[in-house]
Amino acid sequence: MGSRRSCEAFVTEGRVTVNGEICIALATRISPGDEVTVDGKTARPNEEETTLLLYKPPGYLCTRRDPEGRPTIFDLLPPHLSRQSNLNYAGRLDFNSEGLIVLTSSGEISQKLTHPTHKIEKEYVVNLTTPFLAEHAAQLITGVETPSGFARASAVERVSKRTVAIVLQQGLKRQVRYMLDTLGYGVRRLIRVRIGGLTDPSLGSGKWRILGNKDIAQLFGKTKH
Repeated sequence: MGSRRSCEAFVTEGRVTVNGEICIALATRISPGDEVTVDGKTARPNEEETTLLLYKPPGYLCTRRDPEGRPTIFDLLPPHLSRQSNLNYAGRLDFNSEGLIVLTSSGEISQKLTHPTHKIEKEYVVNLTTPFLAEHAAQLITGVETPSGFARASAVERVSKRTVAIVLQQGLKRQVRYMLDTLGYGVRRLIRVRIGGLTDPSLGSGKWRILGNKDIAQLFGKTKH
């Protein structure tokens, strides 16, 4: 909002408030969550790049605000992150699905994770209402028509009688659900367990953690398929 000297003048002139009270002490320390205004306008810090991994529970929306008042993934974050205006999800999960989702303030990371040319794999474990037929694995890989367009899986593995693991490189809307619905399957539970080369079985539902350089390298590293 100005040079250091001019900002000091804002303070000494009584133009700055901290949490609603005028602040004229230059040595005042500001903590995350404090509200600072200058001439009535909110002052925000320069935001460093942040990338985190969140386990989205079912019943949460991938949006910042919902007109109907339903919970969103940003409600799961502490205030200093949920208020970070440049923190966005890179690839969404629908309301009833759960699992791993990356939130980042880096445009480069977001673009790499979401643009189809980068072919970042995402793996889902799906529990079905009826037994999965082995012959349908090849059909999912060949591709099927869905309401979102022609969709295909990169890999399909039958985990148990009613559970299948599906790997995608596409990112069509509700792709896994639509693909399975086309073949007559209902979905009981859908979990995203891997993004690129990154997985975290220890991350609890609704929990999150900041990703370091090693984690981010795993996002774009080689995968098993």
